[in-house]
Amino acid sequence: MVAGFSNGIIGSWLCCWLLVITMTTKALAEEIPSPEPAFYETAKEGWFWYHDPPPEIPEESASLKSSTITREAGPKVFETKNPSMDRYTIHDIWNLHPDEFQGLLNGVQKKAVQAPNEKNILEYLIMQDVARRKALAYANATKFVTQKYSDKFNINQVYPTTTPGISARVQEQQKEISSTILAAREDHALLFFVGQGCGFCDKQAAILTYFVEKYGWQIKPIDIGQHTTLAARFNITTTPAMILIKDGTEQFMPISVGVVAQSELERKLYQAIRYLGGETSIDTFQTYDYQKGGALDPDAILETEEQPWRER
Repeated sequence: MVAGFSNGIIGSWLCCWLLVITMTTKALAEEIPSPEPAFYETAKEGWFWYHDPPPEIPEESASLKSSTITREAGPKVFETKNPSMDRYTIHDIWNLHPDEFQGLLNGVQKKAVQAPNEKNILEYLIMQDVARRKALAYANATKFVTQKYSDKFNINQVYPTTTPGISARVQEQQKEISSTILAAREDHALLFFVGQGCGFCDKQAAILTYFVEKYGWQIKPIDIGQHTTLAARFNITTTPAMILIKDGTEQFMPISVGVVAQSELERKLYQAIRYLGGETSIDTFQTYDYQKGGALDPDAILETEEQPWRER
């Protein structure tokens, strides 16, 4: 009996153990995702089994009823596939937002290329004609506005393009340049850095001879081999080079590196003198006095409280 009782206990224990193993295996199987079937196992399903295709997500309608023209955030660029111009009028096309017009034009063009029949090509050519006329209307309107508000957009008064105007502009600029350089010779100095055996320095020195005769500046060549500290202060490594300094200040401004003509030297010196004197800034570095307040003065528009789009 003892043996039978022991066998019964062992049998019951084995049954419980198998039950636990079975339940654990089932739980693990549910947690582990089943692998995707191999390609060769499903390759023929397209032929022998029918499956409903996934639902298509409808695209945003391109109809005039749902037009994006009035969107504050701006319209979306779209391209109509196989568009039909039968539901448009010329007025509808003319008033389309440019992004919508471009999308319709692209769609009509591709439809005409894919099926070049009379109707499709006519639609495309009409779209092209509308685009041309719209561009012409914009050009005409722009010409009207610039002429009506010529005091704001016309730069001929400060930068004329006619021959007499060009002559007058050059004279005005040269007058400003000469007077500025002459007035600055008392409290400015031009440092002329040269090097031993520098043929370019000799050519620049010859040009400076005429400059000195015209403006009376005192210019002395500085050999960077002998004045290494001074050359290092202004970071001079190439000759010839010229630096403008202002008396009584630590300010300086590079003028040129290499040989420059006298006209270019005068212009750069004029701009540097005005900049060191606080008469110009980076934004107005090339602005002449006679151009101030006009169309070639970048800061002029910020000095007024004008709102011409509201005033007229």
